[in-house]
Amino acid sequence: MITRLRGAGIAIYMTPWPATFRWKLSLIGAIVVFSVQHPISGRHPVRTLWRIIGWQLRSRVQPLVVWPWIGGAQLVVSRGMSGATGNIYCGLHECPDMAFVLHLLRPGDLFVDVGANVGSYTVLASRVCGASSVSIEPGDEARQALSRNLRQNGIEGLVEIVASAVGSSDGEIAFTEGLDTVNRVATAADESSVVVPMRCLDSIVASKRPVLIKIDVEGFEEEVVRGARKTLEQPSLLAVELETVTGTIEGMLRDAGFERVAYDPFTRKVVAPTPELMGHNALFVRDRAEVRRRVESAARRKVYGVEI
Repeated sequence: MITRLRGAGIAIYMTPWPATFRWKLSLIGAIVVFSVQHPISGRHPVRTLWRIIGWQLRSRVQPLVVWPWIGGAQLVVSRGMSGATGNIYCGLHECPDMAFVLHLLRPGDLFVDVGANVGSYTVLASRVCGASSVSIEPGDEARQALSRNLRQNGIEGLVEIVASAVGSSDGEIAFTEGLDTVNRVATAADESSVVVPMRCLDSIVASKRPVLIKIDVEGFEEEVVRGARKTLEQPSLLAVELETVTGTIEGMLRDAGFERVAYDPFTRKVVAPTPELMGHNALFVRDRAEVRRRVESAARRKVYGVEI
């Protein structure tokens, strides 16, 4: 039996090879399709395909690869880091969300990265924009990779690492391990977990004055927001990006003066949400006039030959 897969204009004929090989081939196919449809890497599809091939080959002979990124920033990446490798393939893996960070933040601002993982957002905020960051990551392996990226970019002095989960109160909680970017607060169904400290965002941020908060905690966002009521009231806070939004979260943010919007990184417009402009994360802003002023006046940068 021969199966024909078509994606990104490429037809792949698959014989009944071992299941692991077929899975890997289908994964590479999905990467190719995502990358050539991406708003940055899709503009130069041939270069993008060579970059994917180059990474697949290089990452098999080097356990850690230092990859040049944006504005002099670098990422230390290994195989299996799905979010970081997405930046290698596409420039900005989560294009509208990451571009908003680049356009909003300035030196002297504070960025709070809840669920920092290996630090892609933190590197954008502190290495490229020059802002300070509080990067919160409970997973040991991810936090080690985060520390490597800070050292590689010379931004240890701008970033405070917090080794903790974030929830609605201070205490401890079970956390998964070995799941890369989808490590999360554990449930009864998870076979492998460790107990980690948990703090609420109000106690972590305390009297600090954040400008932007990004929350990516694999479905635990509601508990994070419940523990951030005082932080949300900080007048300095202009925007919150969240991976998961519930009605409760939306209500709490609305009560704090935030509205849900979308961001077009190429026109630099903050607009009403539409399916075409929805990023990986939901975006909420307060003081739209100040947000507009910042994003429109931000420096222009090239990402894989595309100005953003």
